Amino acid sequence: MKTLLAVLLLSGFAVNWAFETCSSDKCNNSCKNRCGDKPDKSYSCQCNAHCERFGDCCNDYSICSYIDQELNEVPHHGSSDIDDKSHEAAYTDKSDIDDDSHEDPYTDNSGTDISKSDIKAVSEILYQSDVNKAADADITLNKQEMSENTKKKDDLCDHPLYKYVNEEIFKRPTYKAFINLMDNYDRKTGKDETFTEEEIEEQKIFLKEIMKTKVMKELYKFFHKKGLYTNEQKFVDDLKKMWFGLYSRSSGEQDSSGFEHVFVGEVKKGKISGFHSWIRFYLLEKKKMIDYYSHNYDGPWTTYPDVLGKQFEWDGFYKQVGTQIIGSSPEFDFALYSLCFITRPGKKCTVSMGGHEIDIQTYEWTKTTYGKDKKFIATAYPTF
Repeated sequence: MKTLLAVLLLSGFAVNWAFETCSSDKCNNSCKNRCGDKPDKSYSCQCNAHCERFGDCCNDYSICSYIDQELNEVPHHGSSDIDDKSHEAAYTDKSDIDDDSHEDPYTDNSGTDISKSDIKAVSEILYQSDVNKAADADITLNKQEMSENTKKKDDLCDHPLYKYVNEEIFKRPTYKAFINLMDNYDRKTGKDETFTEEEIEEQKIFLKEIMKTKVMKELYKFFHKKGLYTNEQKFVDDLKKMWFGLYSRSSGEQDSSGFEHVFVGEVKKGKISGFHSWIRFYLLEKKKMIDYYSHNYDGPWTTYPDVLGKQFEWDGFYKQVGTQIIGSSPEFDFALYSLCFITRPGKKCTVSMGGHEIDIQTYEWTKTTYGKDKKFIATAYPTF
């Protein structure tokens, strides 16, 4: 264990050195912003799966494991880089244009274009508006060991991740409504999901409660100014369909939805997929159904919300890398992922949280649609 700790500490030093000594977006000797890039001889080391075979990975290549491996199981994402044609004008990709001249982040010169700076500005507003987030005193984490190789399935941690959570925050309306949804799903793909009248009502209550918050009010305000939704009810109706609408991840059964995948978690082919809710993780860990193995990323945030990439076992099933925003309210996660899915579907979406940038990756479900060829959410999660 001492030898392993020494290796991890040295590795951590190498990662920090590479990040701190490089001021550019992409570094010659680091995987910073290069995960998954094609081999490039102009760099001294590489950051894709082939580098493991050729032995030319950067020292901090382990950060690339944050990419959600669940998508390797989903071949239907081939067209995820193509925007929904019915919204092509609204979702014009201006990610290479950073217009910092907007004094009002909601100012819209073109009527529908949404720039990278627009997304960063409104995401920062969402972050600042999250009054229901956990305070520093509400959560105590016990992160323990950091893992370099997440494929080994080594349980490096003897204790749970959550040492303490102030469960009084779960009595807040949005938390309560969110938690009530957790038992409405069967985690195994291949089994039809059917909702009772009570469960459908719980979905409506959740949407109703989060729409009362400033976080969701600000998100709607942004989209309304951009001309994407003419009124709040149409916005809510669309959210309900894209998040809670059922589709099949297997052989025809209506066995999945964006909400189930992202927030509740699923099991497909013996592996955990999705599962990006810190609340869900804590509640299952408390029931001793989650075994926390290690973490391989700890974000730069010193207050909540924070971001952690971790490895864990859920009732016999393993998650190689799972990223979660920790300490955020349900409405914040829901708003941030919705913002990125609607504005940058199937692409990386750079947001700002407390002055720190982070990428949110979303994917569209392309096999089936709702409305006028609109896409369901396949997944959404933080990536590095």
